[in-house]
Amino acid sequence: MGSNVERTLDRLYHGIGLAEGLDDLRNRVHRFAEDEVAPLVPSMEERALDVAGFPADLFHRMGELGLFRVPHAAADGGAGLANPSLAAALVVEELAYFSSSIAVVYVCQAVFSGGILKYASPELKKAYLPAMLSGEKIASGAITEPDAGSDVSPESITTAATPVRGGWSLTGRKRFIINAPVADLACVLCATEGALSMLVVDLKQDGVEVPPPDRKLGMHACLTSDIVFHDVFVPAGHLVGKPGKGLRIALGALTLGRIAAAATGVGVAEAAFDESVRWMKERRMFGKKLAEMQHWQFRLAERATQIAMARDLCYKAALRLDAGEEFPEPETSMAKYCGTQVAADMARDAVQVHGGYGFTSRLGADGSRCRVEQLYRDAKGPEIYEGSNEIMKWVIARRMFEG
Repeated sequence: MGSNVERTLDRLYHGIGLAEGLDDLRNRVHRFAEDEVAPLVPSMEERALDVAGFPADLFHRMGELGLFRVPHAAADGGAGLANPSLAAALVVEELAYFSSSIAVVYVCQAVFSGGILKYASPELKKAYLPAMLSGEKIASGAITEPDAGSDVSPESITTAATPVRGGWSLTGRKRFIINAPVADLACVLCATEGALSMLVVDLKQDGVEVPPPDRKLGMHACLTSDIVFHDVFVPAGHLVGKPGKGLRIALGALTLGRIAAAATGVGVAEAAFDESVRWMKERRMFGKKLAEMQHWQFRLAERATQIAMARDLCYKAALRLDAGEEFPEPETSMAKYCGTQVAADMARDAVQVHGGYGFTSRLGADGSRCRVEQLYRDAKGPEIYEGSNEIMKWVIARRMFEG
């Protein structure tokens, strides 16, 4: 199970108005993911959640293929594409179809952390961005804290940087930080004299503590952990932008991060959909195939429509961002909510339609695998990170009733 699954994208979805070259990019990423990522997914998911389980080879391979450069301008060493946000969404969608873990690792490196550094000084960019875009260095974005997740404000952030001679002294704790166990640097949101600022911190220096990786429900190949700062010295030149502008910088990076989360959801939903279609065509019950039963026909027709709508919202939000709108709402929040919701709904349906097989990852009798159990676990994370879906609904509601 899970191999030789037909892709329904070409038959059910027609992307109209995509810029020249984006179909080629999608195809290149698809080939990489199918040939190099997919064969490693079972072993990645069964490894212990420790540093040795990080897919370093695939990470560096994405660097070699130039995928980390996709969202970035040519002046910063990026690919210089006309629609970088939409291109990044396509990359994430294709990666997530085969592995949401690899998609999230990519997003943290290329989209979120890289998005923060676009606000940095030329000197700070030169020091870190080339190594990030090549995959030489691994980055993380440190926003969340034990008591501050969706509520990111000067009142809730306790990680603080105190001015000292030549820079800052950083103290505090971050939590659920993607790539932290293996990262070389972190873009850290912290309090500075009553406001929020963004600092780039070398995680290999004295005073930085990174505990063992978290044990998570899903996305096992994507490692998260706390980062603890014990009076860590950060040079003054490692401030991103101006003091007190950290929240706006974080929100700017989160905008594309939320579009990427939507794309992750679309990729997971499509994978669960395709697995279900294949199974329904093969599985017989009460003298006929599941594909002949109207309940499941109608359910998957609904899901196909929802996936198409989520993809369109994702692409529209990306295109608005590429057109120069700093915060393209409400499409960004709609895309994040819709894309991740349909992933969870479709993954749950996939488990149900597979029956007992959907509740297992591998049969003990013959070693055969069923992928939908993993998709079900992986689908939950995107509903939470990059702003929970409840926050997305709140943002949409504010647009409805403001003024």
